[in-house]
Amino acid sequence: MKKRWGLGFACVILATTTACGNGNETTASKEQPNSKEGKKVVTLSLKEPSPYYEAAAKKFKEKYPDIDVQIQSFKQPGDERVDNEKYIKTTNTALLSGKGADIIDTSGLPTDKYVNQKLFLNMSDMLDQDKTVNKSNLQMNVLDAMKLNGGLYTMPASFFLIALVGDGDILEKANIKVDDKSWNWKQFEEIGRKLVQQTASGKDRRNFLESNPPHYILQERVTDSYGQLIDRATRKAKFDSPAFTDMLRQVKKLYDDKIMIAQATDKENPLFHTQRIFSPADFIKGPYAKFSNPKLLQKPHPEGKTGGIKIVTTSELAIQAKSEVKEEAWKFMAFLLSEEMQSSPYEDRFSLLKSVNEKKLDELQKQTKGGAYKLEDGKTAKVSEEDFARFKQFLHTADRYADEDVKVFNIIYEESEAFFSGQKSAEEVAKLIQNRTTTYLNE
Repeated sequence: MKKRWGLGFACVILATTTACGNGNETTASKEQPNSKEGKKVVTLSLKEPSPYYEAAAKKFKEKYPDIDVQIQSFKQPGDERVDNEKYIKTTNTALLSGKGADIIDTSGLPTDKYVNQKLFLNMSDMLDQDKTVNKSNLQMNVLDAMKLNGGLYTMPASFFLIALVGDGDILEKANIKVDDKSWNWKQFEEIGRKLVQQTASGKDRRNFLESNPPHYILQERVTDSYGQLIDRATRKAKFDSPAFTDMLRQVKKLYDDKIMIAQATDKENPLFHTQRIFSPADFIKGPYAKFSNPKLLQKPHPEGKTGGIKIVTTSELAIQAKSEVKEEAWKFMAFLLSEEMQSSPYEDRFSLLKSVNEKKLDELQKQTKGGAYKLEDGKTAKVSEEDFARFKQFLHTADRYADEDVKVFNIIYEESEAFFSGQKSAEEVAKLIQNRTTTYLNE
């Protein structure tokens, strides 16, 4: 799942289900793959309307006039939000019946479950063999990280990164060297405790991280270790492990020892800040808005693990395994990897093409050299050549990906409150989370 945790429409849904008038749903036969004009029809089912995919379908028809990409949106005009439960249920019914759309938006769906049931097409071979795609220009570190059971089953429109930003002045003053390629949360917390103690006296006391309730920090910890707590290939949970009960206790101790506070203050000034880097410009705008001398770091790794920065993808698409127009559907997916679409103004995240990202980073580098890059507060950001080299390294080595499930995080939130309030032990809460998560994963 690609979003923060916690918590109009054509009458055709997923080419199989109607929800018109009174909202009752019926299942119809899948459309014939040929239109009246003799074109091959490829249906694309989206969770909600997307200017990006609408523009892509229009441009694709110009290049391939014999293929008609028809977009169907689950969200109806006038709806304030998407009913996620209904979307999952409707999509699940369509997929199991083999009558769903040819290309499906997997946002919020249990992708690993569908892959294990062989309902999605493995696109790895198609990608390798397609001569219209320049593989050497792809951010293969991202696509490789997304593979499940050795295959690529979903393709994102774009992606962004999650990093950590520290106060470089404080770190340098304390002479603290950070090996963020391999550090874990325990090492991170030790550094945080030391720095908090050094700033504890007087009005300059600093918090470890931004003020947030314990369950929020727990979710940060879980997302950094998601692959170790949820096995995507087998859909098995491991919350009844010492690693998770230790995690619960470590988070609680941060608040018991006053290293973290739950409520924000007027003078919020944390030592470290979780930074979402949505586009190349955010390498500068985000960190420099927080600190005059920001230190961009990887988030802590699970115990014993190393690797690159964390990846979050946007609007992933999958091809239904039972589609009658697999080749035509793949042509559309490959078209999405073209420079024309990867440079689309409708997608302002990181591109899947190295050349597009490099061009934006090079332009930023020229602006900072000339002092032209200004922050929202009017100040000019001073970014070194070393910083830009680090930005590019972060981008091209990012490989930490997990298709996180919001339902799992909701379970963690609901059950962990009893531990943080002292009502239940870590073991009791871990068992409840394990049982509820296992039930959900087995549905």
